[in-house]
Amino acid sequence: MERAEHWNRVYTQKADTDLSWYQVEATLSLAILKQLALPTNAAIIDIGGGGPSALAGELLNHGFTRLTVLDVSAEALRRCRQRLDHRADQVMWLEADITGFVPPQQYDLWHDRAVLHFLTEPKDQRACVAALHRGLKPGGHAIIATFAPDAPPTCSGLDVVRWEPQALVEALGREFSLTESFRETHQTPRGKPQAFVYCLFRRAGTPQPAEGKRR
Repeated sequence: MERAEHWNRVYTQKADTDLSWYQVEATLSLAILKQLALPTNAAIIDIGGGGPSALAGELLNHGFTRLTVLDVSAEALRRCRQRLDHRADQVMWLEADITGFVPPQQYDLWHDRAVLHFLTEPKDQRACVAALHRGLKPGGHAIIATFAPDAPPTCSGLDVVRWEPQALVEALGREFSLTESFRETHQTPRGKPQAFVYCLFRRAGTPQPAEGKRR
């Protein structure tokens, strides 16, 4: 089944709180963002950020003004836009498969929670990394969160790849350095634990100074 078809079906059949990756708050992602102290006009893209993702709304609450949400599922994007209501117009919405994504611009921050680990084919993993290379500015940061080695082997009816931080370092290549890694035990709405690893990467190069108020 094609990815878009699968995820449209999932989002059509299930409420947000029935989805295993549902978060009331994107607590760890926001903590990492606070540590980075990005200016509020930083260009941020959230990969797979449709559906029940809380991050876009929370970033708007924190004053960020240049947000992009990418998702393979049109239904996921529709649901996220509906939840943001009138604030949805403050976000750029992109419907695309990450393995064929050509970024329309470069971003200061690339955020991916639970997309990469669904790419089980090496060619798809390489395509995702290639999109990251095209889409992240020199000196920019990437937050990549995947199932940890002790997480379940499947999610939402699909096999996943469980990553260790060093494996992600090798996958991203020499342009990226691992700044920090974190573990999180996510509790699904049904109370089942899922072990995640969050990795913060910095791309080599000197970022151009951004104008705007820092948080």
